[in-house]
Amino acid sequence: MQGIHCTSDAPWITPRLGPERAEWGAYVWQDLMQSGAVVTNGTDAPVERVDPIPSFYATVSRMMANGERFYPEQRMSREEALRSYTINGAFAAFEEDIKGSLTPGKLADIVILDRDIMTIPEEQILDTRVLHTIVGGKVVYSAQ
Repeated sequence: MQGIHCTSDAPWITPRLGPERAEWGAYVWQDLMQSGAVVTNGTDAPVERVDPIPSFYATVSRMMANGERFYPEQRMSREEALRSYTINGAFAAFEEDIKGSLTPGKLADIVILDRDIMTIPEEQILDTRVLHTIVGGKVVYSAQ
């Protein structure tokens, strides 16, 4: 899934699906996880921006542009969201033995952010910037 689709699609979901179907069938991440499903996350360029920070924010806040939350009981915790981008994605690709977590012996492509998105106030997540991106042990991006 792409978390940001929830908040960008939300304004038209209820009018098109109706309130009952929207509530039990649209972006029901908690229901899926509680059923045992492994939910993955990503970006969907060019439909949405490739930047994962707004998608992470949408996943944990479900905040729409109008300031309302779309079925907030279905949002993910920050830990669940981080897992959806990392180990869950690796699991879905049958690659959890070589990537998805910072573990000795695994591939370790990482980003260094300018703040801790796991602890800062929710409204500050969107202000987060990537300082460095490391792929295959080499710095491939550094903020200027």
